[in-house]
Amino acid sequence: MSYTLEGATGTWEVVIGLEVHAQVTSNAKLFSGAATEFGAEPNSQVSFVDAGFPGMLPVINGECVAQAVRTGLGLNAQINLWSRFDRKNYFYADLPQGYQISQFEFPIIGTGEIEIQLADGSVKNIGITRLHLEQDAGKSLHDQHPTKSYIDLNRSGVALMEIVSEPDLRSPEEAGAYLTKLRQILRYLGTCDGNMEQGSLRADVNVSVRKAGEGFRTRCEVKNVNSIRFVMQAVEAEARRQIEVWEAGEEVVQETRLFDTSRGVTRSMRSKEDAHDYRYFPDPDLPPLVLDAAWVEQLKAGLPELPDARRARYVGDYGLTPYDAHVLTLEKETAAFYESVAEGRDPKMAANWLTGDFFAGLNRTGHSIGDSPVSAAHLGELLDLIKDNTLSGKLAKEVLEAMFETGKAPSVLVEERGLKQVTDTGAIEAIIDEVMAKNADKVAEYRSGKDKLFGFFVGQTMKAMQGKGNPTLVNDLLKQKLA
Repeated sequence: MSYTLEGATGTWEVVIGLEVHAQVTSNAKLFSGAATEFGAEPNSQVSFVDAGFPGMLPVINGECVAQAVRTGLGLNAQINLWSRFDRKNYFYADLPQGYQISQFEFPIIGTGEIEIQLADGSVKNIGITRLHLEQDAGKSLHDQHPTKSYIDLNRSGVALMEIVSEPDLRSPEEAGAYLTKLRQILRYLGTCDGNMEQGSLRADVNVSVRKAGEGFRTRCEVKNVNSIRFVMQAVEAEARRQIEVWEAGEEVVQETRLFDTSRGVTRSMRSKEDAHDYRYFPDPDLPPLVLDAAWVEQLKAGLPELPDARRARYVGDYGLTPYDAHVLTLEKETAAFYESVAEGRDPKMAANWLTGDFFAGLNRTGHSIGDSPVSAAHLGELLDLIKDNTLSGKLAKEVLEAMFETGKAPSVLVEERGLKQVTDTGAIEAIIDEVMAKNADKVAEYRSGKDKLFGFFVGQTMKAMQGKGNPTLVNDLLKQKLA
């Protein structure tokens, strides 16, 4: 079902395109050897190149180029063997050179495509227009002093990939699904860590509205949105604002806006510049970037398995449901954990325990899969104890809870707490005899046709055995004794 918004004059369609700035995972900046670690002391990771000192020449970081190419390959995009860096000229206090080195006419990566999955199970392909490399600006700090602004140049010169989508998105849900999928691909590839709260992935959201059958109307750009939830909220807020403007008989002005997360509205930041306002020209200090086709093929051969391929393998080879396969492949770490647990075991059983009780345990204890007190090896060992009848499903749940509390192996906890399942038929028969002796009246009722009382006898037997009786044996022996 398509997403539309209702206005006073009828139904409006929303058109969205995203420009995502992804910080390249690398130890050094795009054109200097300065470090890129997050959270360092202000101005402690700045070279003379980053600070715009006279006579300092940029030198391209080959790993950043490789990361951009890997990303392009992961987006099924065209790799341009010839690209060029340009200077984008503008003044800002945290841009010491007075220009940003970027790519304009000739980007390193051309058109590509991402497949997104929506809540109703449908899929949609979203076009990628381009990916280009550029350097980040520094950061202005306005909250350190009552009358002064401070400048931190640690981010100055950090390598960014700007990934531009086609205006193919038509709802907040689609925008959220696209950004989620893009972030997932980048994290699988290891080309960007995707930490939106640290600013290493942020989105500029282009929004316009139109009536059915119309061409595109004027768009506005909502800058630097740093969470998927806020991107979805910004789309709706800006679309509703534009509908009100058009329906009031006014024109939407092309401009750059900010999203006020506390009030849920967008507000004007500045008029939208065109490319000619930046006076782009080829950077005279950098020759064109020429890639070797064999090197690109080498990078392609070294790519990891990406989410779509892994999800299809889980459904095809492991027999998982599409939903479970989707959940288990959302994060690369989760998929690796699952495969470690499932190796040599029933993959469906492993998936059920991981997505059920294990995830519930992570939520309950406030852990992520990366710092889980229960290792993949220990969870696998727990499944083995269920398989060999050492533990019943109910006891295994108790053991898993204790594993989260203590970090101990399941076999250790079974011994320490005496939780081993009873499979001795003689011991089970003795308990059943006691239960039947205490409830002779109910035995008579059962034998006279009240079959529903069977559950009562199972419950009493398991209670007497403190839940440690093997459920299958308890059921079988009770049937024999009561017959």
